[in-house]
Amino acid sequence: MSRSSTVAFHTLGCKLNFAETSTLARQLKEGGFSKVDFDAGPDLYVINTCSVTDNADKECRHLVRRALSTNPDAFVAVIGCYAQLKPEEIASIEGVDIVLGANEKFNLLQFLGELNKKEHASIHSCEIEQVVDFKSSYSAGDRTRAFLKVQDGCDYTCSYCTIPKARGFSRSDTMENIVRQAKEIASLGIREIVLTGVNIGDFGLNLTTGQRHETFLDLIRALDVLEGIDRFRISSIEPNLLTDEIIEFVANSRLFVPHFHIPLQSGSDRILKLMRRRYLRQVYIERVNKIKQLLPHACIGVDVIVGFPSETDEDFHDTYTFLSDLDISYLHVFTYSEREGTDAPEISPAVPMNIRKQRNKMLRILSAKKQRAFYELHQNSTRTVLLESEIKDGKVYGHTDNYLRVCVSGDLQLVNSLVQTELMSLNDEGVFEGRLVPELTH
Repeated sequence: MSRSSTVAFHTLGCKLNFAETSTLARQLKEGGFSKVDFDAGPDLYVINTCSVTDNADKECRHLVRRALSTNPDAFVAVIGCYAQLKPEEIASIEGVDIVLGANEKFNLLQFLGELNKKEHASIHSCEIEQVVDFKSSYSAGDRTRAFLKVQDGCDYTCSYCTIPKARGFSRSDTMENIVRQAKEIASLGIREIVLTGVNIGDFGLNLTTGQRHETFLDLIRALDVLEGIDRFRISSIEPNLLTDEIIEFVANSRLFVPHFHIPLQSGSDRILKLMRRRYLRQVYIERVNKIKQLLPHACIGVDVIVGFPSETDEDFHDTYTFLSDLDISYLHVFTYSEREGTDAPEISPAVPMNIRKQRNKMLRILSAKKQRAFYELHQNSTRTVLLESEIKDGKVYGHTDNYLRVCVSGDLQLVNSLVQTELMSLNDEGVFEGRLVPELTH
């Protein structure tokens, strides 16, 4: 392998995948690789896959074709969740050279050899029950925000989900190592850290002892006293694990922002039971009410699945009215798709695809209305905005602590700064036009 070899990455899926890709990129840089854009014709392509999307196979094939159309001699490595679930299927894609499962992906450098194209792809994977180690990761490609992995895997058995089969048992990093990594991120000048994982509320479980020696509340308490970071943001957290104590801590914390993303999946108790979720809708109501009681301006995002097997018009109406009545800010709407190896496809009757798509559209329209109403509540108020690297037409874009998207007049000098901003009016993109308040900015 030439020490001047180049590599390009493409990441599908969640923030956790992005954190892991970024960590792999640093490893390969230490191994002599130079990172380039995907379309620059590198010597090595690394495609980090996702199992959640319903067209993982199609996406993977498209990316392999795109890579080889740029450099037919490039070595192609496919890793990640889909690679763990369907290694043979990926290995059969023309042009793929190596497939690495959940454990093996972190040893990518050791498997590369001379980067010679292969007639048949090699597969390096183990049974998911053998995946017990925690591999620390964080992203550092963005100047303003980093994704820090604190937990991996899941012990839940939701009837529609393949993630436990793709990532293994729930396991966590140590608080000591997470704090060390957060300080490392701060030393890079990054101002916001997003805590990520598969089921972060389950943080602290020790696989060896089966005991929980640390909790997610312990972790955020330890992070809240750090210097050098201005914001911590919690990614998706299950409603049954989002305790009153966590909400109360965020409400009074120094660094944790008023933004929660809480999966719901259905507003019908019947469907929630079939999904094998660990709560019913009353729990969700209590969580939202508690947040809004302590943090009236908090942003609350919701995941919801439409078209789950046997979902009737009445079930969907329950979900729609439940979400319409809740004081939430936006929705991530997913159309149910059958997953091999899960129990949900055995439930009948299946919902016709045209009805699934119709229900998805209805909830996306509801989401747009919710988001607009949430934004309008904040018009003419002043909030702190972290300005990011997106710049167009003389405007710099960023987000408030409670996840309102804002743009202000400015240039590169403003990137990665925290600015007090008056939220003037919503533009056609649904973004606040902001006015800097210099006397309040730091």
